[in-house]
Amino acid sequence: QVQLVESGGGLVQAGGSLRLSCAASGRTSSIYGMGWFRQAPGKEREFVAHITWSAGITYYTDSVKGRFTISRDNAKNTVYLQMNSLKPEDTSVYYCAAKPAGDVYRYWGQGTQVTVSS
Repeated sequence: QVQLVESGGGLVQAGGSLRLSCAASGRTSSIYGMGWFRQAPGKEREFVAHITWSAGITYYTDSVKGRFTISRDNAKNTVYLQMNSLKPEDTSVYYCAAKPAGDVYRYWGQGTQVTVSS
């Protein structure tokens, strides 16, 4: 089992920045990659970004490219999401997730609220 705990959400004005953190514990050696997802009220959960744990290869959804950066600190078992130039449409609950090799995102955090005011 892998446990994930997110932090860093909050209220920010449009154009501002936030950095989310996700600390992993438990069987972290089983993690192949970690991702960030978000879910706005009344909408389905959507993929935001992903990073492979060993090589650090990153993927982003188009709407955040150039504004968000995903990174990881293997020594701290922590993944980050730096969010710049935030827009009101980025308002969501952000979830961290981890996936073993050859598997789906199996482990999820509890979520952290990000609210961007106009």
